[in-house]
Amino acid sequence: MQGGVSGFQNAPVTRAVVLASGLLSVVFSAQRRARALGISYQDTITNFRLWKIFPSVFAFQSTPELMFGLYLLYYFRVFERQIGSNKYSVFCLFTITASSLLEILSLVILKDTNYISTLASGPYGLIFASFVPFFLDIPVTSRFRIFGLNFSDKSFIYLAGLQLLLSSWKRSLIPGIFGLVAGSLYRLNVLGIRKMKLPQVISSFFARYFAPSPGSTPRPSRSLVGNTPSQTGRAVQNQPSTGFAPIVEPPESSVAMLVSMGFDDNNARQALVRARNDINVATNILLEAQSH
Repeated sequence: MQGGVSGFQNAPVTRAVVLASGLLSVVFSAQRRARALGISYQDTITNFRLWKIFPSVFAFQSTPELMFGLYLLYYFRVFERQIGSNKYSVFCLFTITASSLLEILSLVILKDTNYISTLASGPYGLIFASFVPFFLDIPVTSRFRIFGLNFSDKSFIYLAGLQLLLSSWKRSLIPGIFGLVAGSLYRLNVLGIRKMKLPQVISSFFARYFAPSPGSTPRPSRSLVGNTPSQTGRAVQNQPSTGFAPIVEPPESSVAMLVSMGFDDNNARQALVRARNDINVATNILLEAQSH
């Protein structure tokens, strides 16, 4: 599955999260304190070391977890491009806060069972909350078979998530599950969270300090159509003299999904034609056109 525009174009919040996660993981690993990052009942409740919650939310404890975690964070930048950086900031704050509170609650409940003493650190809440819209909103665009098993272009994202979920067994399984719960709560619009926005000064901060430089990522043309012929409704046959490839009508489900995001119906169809019906690329084309 393609991620559309490369790099962190139109995804400054994702870039900030990736940088924070990567830098904190490296710093604590270099100081050999990574294993002490995970929150525990003794630290948060008994000794009231609430400062440990912040590094535990971002820093991974091992290199494999860091690699899979940063890969998933980078891939899920598509959601920031879909809903905008301001609403994505709300999504990040809500899912991180909700999952962290649930983790602390679980430690309180399990403190006398010896089931688990410390949870794995890292942005598990944000990552696994992102699997909710990934499962519900991102369509399968291709299917294939490997050694007789059926796979789709989404399968490798699920496999990376499964690897991260089970990386530290119970210590990572619990934060991952609470991340899914937090993502579901956001999806259900609990407390009207999906309509909330942060002050513009915060959005401007991310755009100013974490957006890629203008020359770092090529921008698509302002025109959604470009050299695409105007007949977007049906496949055009026998056009060797024009140099245009046949145009296949976009699936109505893909058009409806883009329209539900607030895009014009005609522009959505043109973007899908240009993106060869890849809804992620089409979304990025539409967002780039709006930014000009």
